[in-house]
Amino acid sequence: MADLLNRTIAEEYASWFRALADPSRVQIVEYLARQDRPMPVGEIVAAVGLAQSTVSQHLKILSDVRFVLVEPVGNARHYRINARCIDCFPSAADVVMGRPAPQATGGCG
Repeated sequence: MADLLNRTIAEEYASWFRALADPSRVQIVEYLARQDRPMPVGEIVAAVGLAQSTVSQHLKILSDVRFVLVEPVGNARHYRINARCIDCFPSAADVVMGRPAPQATGGCG
């Protein structure tokens, strides 16, 4: 029987999948990835069509798993996609689905 995925890595991957278990968060991640620049919450709100408080809650969840990075700009906060996650998340999905692990593995930190 093949070895199981390391428990610590499995927990990290599970947190990523939980963060993406909401369609609005998937849309936010996809939008930030396409924009590829730091954005104020107002622009994200306008793009996804949700209340600012809802978008802020989603951004908190996404930033907790480091899919989204937060940059202070004066009194505001700008959000951008974590490019490392764009590279590592598909690999995580492959590993969970039984495909071979890539050579270089690492977190989405």
